Amino acid sequence: MKRSAWRYLWQSEDIRKKLLMTLLLLVIYRLAANIPVPGIDRELIGTLASTSNPAANLLNLLNMLSGGTLSNFSVLAMGVYPYITAQIILQLLVPIIPSLEQRMKDNPREGRTWMEKWTMILTIPMALLSAVGQINIFTSMVGQPVFPNYGFTGVNLIPTLAVLISMTAGTMFGVWIGQLISEYGIPKQGLSLIIFAGIVSQIPGNIVDLLADQVNGVWMVIAILLILVATIFAIVFVQQGRRNVPVFFPGRRVGNRMSMPVHSNLPLMVNMAGMIPLIFAQAILTFPSIAASYFLQSQVTWLASFANGVYTTFNSQGAVYALLYFFMVVAFTFFYTDVLFGQQNYGDNLKRQGAHIPGVTVGGPTQRYLTRVQRRITLPGAVFLGVVAALPFLLQLVFPASARAGLFLISASGLLIVVGVVRDTFQIIETELKLHGYQESLIKG
Repeated sequence: MKRSAWRYLWQSEDIRKKLLMTLLLLVIYRLAANIPVPGIDRELIGTLASTSNPAANLLNLLNMLSGGTLSNFSVLAMGVYPYITAQIILQLLVPIIPSLEQRMKDNPREGRTWMEKWTMILTIPMALLSAVGQINIFTSMVGQPVFPNYGFTGVNLIPTLAVLISMTAGTMFGVWIGQLISEYGIPKQGLSLIIFAGIVSQIPGNIVDLLADQVNGVWMVIAILLILVATIFAIVFVQQGRRNVPVFFPGRRVGNRMSMPVHSNLPLMVNMAGMIPLIFAQAILTFPSIAASYFLQSQVTWLASFANGVYTTFNSQGAVYALLYFFMVVAFTFFYTDVLFGQQNYGDNLKRQGAHIPGVTVGGPTQRYLTRVQRRITLPGAVFLGVVAALPFLLQLVFPASARAGLFLISASGLLIVVGVVRDTFQIIETELKLHGYQESLIKG
């Protein structure tokens, strides 16, 4: 019988310290998430979250991903998403600007350092813009100021700067905590674990809210958990999907001896883009409704009518929105996968190693061949991602209104984050165990 190396998890002093440090930093982050922004009327934010309109759905989505910090409008209301947005912007700029692309190819290590530096710099203006946008959007939706002393002139300037600086500082604090986790805790998982902890922290409260319905509460929880398990299984199955492309590495001369040639495989992922397409699609589809809401009360008849049509069409409670969401997720999955795959530059990398794919010319033709293969296997992954994204909208047709507050448990963004972080964390811990000499062993039953 095979015994797992996981039984040594707590016996390894180094791994134990990393786990305890990770838990401590996550607790500090969650405590900081309860510190309110000075001067914000949080009761109005709570009123907006309980309504049913596009802005409320955007608020609920961001609130879920931030771990409930937005509904309280804490200093961590924006979470670490300005940092993630800055990362995405720079990643998209690399293939567009030739000098950046050449920098990344010539010296990957220096390129990564440059990316990290400018990501931090770009995070600050992105956080400031996000803070201003949140305050303006919520004020427009509620119909009265969520921050009574907001303004950039006169006596309102100092309170306004205090709010914006505190929210920006909260984002940078969250990024710093994430970097500490990656350095002293579980490697490379800092920001992911922060988002993961925020999502998971809301699950007990939402289950309690569902159980408060004495008529349908129990069966709704059972049904949602069953769908949750089935969806997680499907996500893991697709996320683990790979297409192994055969690669031949010729033998090399080492001194007077010749090493044997090696036949290996290059694994291409079915879903290489992760949850990034969901963020893009959600942001773009929410913008028309929010923009139209400014003109719903316009005195110009045709403008008010047009704004009402846009507002209704892009209402995230409707079937049209779900269809648009599905198709945009599929489109963005292809787009972002192409960007990421192009940055890998497998054709030149294999050429430098002297390797080749049987029947394919090295260099540019290899890259084009792999790109075609990647696009073909991306199709089922993109369609699946679109289905998972639209799943909450489909379930709203089946479940009663009282269950919709708990449907975030099976929302695409939340599930992909939770499943991805758990899977990656387990793989990292297993690798750490092996590096410390803890291997699976065979014992007699």
